[in-house]
Amino acid sequence: MTSRPDTPLLDTVDTPADLRKLDKSQLRQLSDELRAEMIDAVGTTGGHLGSGLGVVELTAAIHYVFNTPKDRLVWDVGHQCYPHKILTGRRDRIRTLRQGGGLSGFTKRAESEYDPFGAAHSSTSISAALGFAMANKIQGRPGRGIAVIGDGAMSAGMAYEAMNNAEQAGNRLVVILNDNDMSIAPPVGGLSAYLARMVSSSEYLGLRSMASKIAKKLGRRVWGGLEKAEEYARGMATGGTLFEELGFYYVGPIDGHNLDHLIPVLENVRDSEQGPVLIHVVTQKGKGYAPAENSADKYHGVAKFDVVTGEQKKSSGGPPAYQNVFGETLAKLANEDPRICAITAAMPSGTGVDKFAQAHPDKAFDVGIAEQHGVTFAAGLAAEGMRPFAAIYSTFLQRAYDQVVHDVAIQNLPVRFAIDRAGLVGADGCTHAGSFDITYLATLPNFVVMAAADEAELAHMTYTAAEHDEGPIAFRYPRGSGTGVAIPEKLEKLAIGKGRIVRDGTKVAILSLGARLEEAKKAADQLEAKGLSTTVADMRFAKPLDTDLIEKLMRSHEVVVTVEEGAIGGLGAHVLTFASDEGLTDTGLKVRTMRLPDVFQDHDDPDRQYDEAGLNAPHIVDTVLSALRHNSAGVEEARA
Repeated sequence: MTSRPDTPLLDTVDTPADLRKLDKSQLRQLSDELRAEMIDAVGTTGGHLGSGLGVVELTAAIHYVFNTPKDRLVWDVGHQCYPHKILTGRRDRIRTLRQGGGLSGFTKRAESEYDPFGAAHSSTSISAALGFAMANKIQGRPGRGIAVIGDGAMSAGMAYEAMNNAEQAGNRLVVILNDNDMSIAPPVGGLSAYLARMVSSSEYLGLRSMASKIAKKLGRRVWGGLEKAEEYARGMATGGTLFEELGFYYVGPIDGHNLDHLIPVLENVRDSEQGPVLIHVVTQKGKGYAPAENSADKYHGVAKFDVVTGEQKKSSGGPPAYQNVFGETLAKLANEDPRICAITAAMPSGTGVDKFAQAHPDKAFDVGIAEQHGVTFAAGLAAEGMRPFAAIYSTFLQRAYDQVVHDVAIQNLPVRFAIDRAGLVGADGCTHAGSFDITYLATLPNFVVMAAADEAELAHMTYTAAEHDEGPIAFRYPRGSGTGVAIPEKLEKLAIGKGRIVRDGTKVAILSLGARLEEAKKAADQLEAKGLSTTVADMRFAKPLDTDLIEKLMRSHEVVVTVEEGAIGGLGAHVLTFASDEGLTDTGLKVRTMRLPDVFQDHDDPDRQYDEAGLNAPHIVDTVLSALRHNSAGVEEARA
């Protein structure tokens, strides 16, 4: 395919079918244009930048060589998929990334046939690609499963579980290890590129196959010796012995930005009968954009930015971020208590553990993308008398639920869970929302579950957790900045299972758990303006419940409304169960529960998400008024 000299190549490519019409010599120009388009788009929307810049050439090469979408391409995590989206019919919408009604920041099945598997949590790609490969093999259809997984994602056990199960897929499974940290790669250059092309070539593989057949006929001892010699020879040259032991044919390492090296290897793998194959590709995160290349985190996640200068357009000043309040508070507590330590699963800055690590580097542990290990590691620390804090996003703690139950709760070990990103999270959407932790933790015996209404409460809860040695304890807090309240110098150890009255009233009681407290207070203002005296209680605890406070409010108010940033089964369910057990609703009391809706909400601005969820002040007011109207109608009907 040819284009006019003044026409950008990218303008001629809407789908991979168009891409495959280009000459190989044009892919360098196309990649440069693709990188520029991505930088401009993310500068407009914000999002994940460095990871996508690192796979521009790899993305173009995969779609050029393989027959996507019939060959199923699965991006691990998916935050590096922006170049993929541009090349698969979504360039005209790429500046809607992570915006309400726009493209997802991750792969999404409902968005395109080129996204065969949704991913936003790590280390699932090999399992999914293996599923595609085996389904096609069983049904006698063409089509491979291709997984692109980063070296960070390879730290999770699930990746190795999948690889250990992959041998039956044969050449239908291709795993591309995108090593962008140089953590396991020897230097790459002309020799290693030559070796990669050589060991992936049909001539080598054919010769290897023929030699193995001859050797096997000569006897098991001869074959075993030759096989071992070849394995170690290639292992010394390429570092692939581990993957060979798992049943993969290893190729690499190769320069993931050098298309002259990359394309021939991918073509060799595509055309060979050897498999499954692991191709080790070395890339540079942030490649081709100097501000990202020079950034410590390679611009992993960015706000909108100036493309020319790289300056991010972040708001300055304002209240501190919740994760920083947690990290700094924990660091201060550890100054006085040598038993305190912190565990994070590859998210030190996202959880605030980086703040703790600066002050106490020997007591901060980043276990990698291994939440299951992190939780049981914390359990072991607790069993030996330490005071471990497992700082993990709500959505990622789901990955370690069996460990939470079996290794922590059943043994009643005092592991402290600092649960970040509780509630809705905005642009990352449903895959990263902290919707379920109240439900899945408050159902467990021995657990204490708290939720912080503001940054001062978070500091108090961090201190309370540190001092709680009677069993597991969790406290949840949202993404983003606090409300602006001052954090007291002297922290308070909260009474377990006791809430607080924020405002006194007589007719309506709003029982708030967590960061909806400000909306509850606004709702109370609006109800007071309508002549409805309103109590606002910050429950603080989802478990154990403050049953004394709940009973008092239910016996003295006409309407009780619970409000929480969590799915059904949380505070509201526990309050209703208590009220039912105690017969508190037999007097005509109206109880309503407000919670996240029973849907997976798409990405959007957080305020719009909470509007959609019906958890802002006007919704609380409407819920109260509806309950009162229902009550009035019932009274009138009884009188008639």
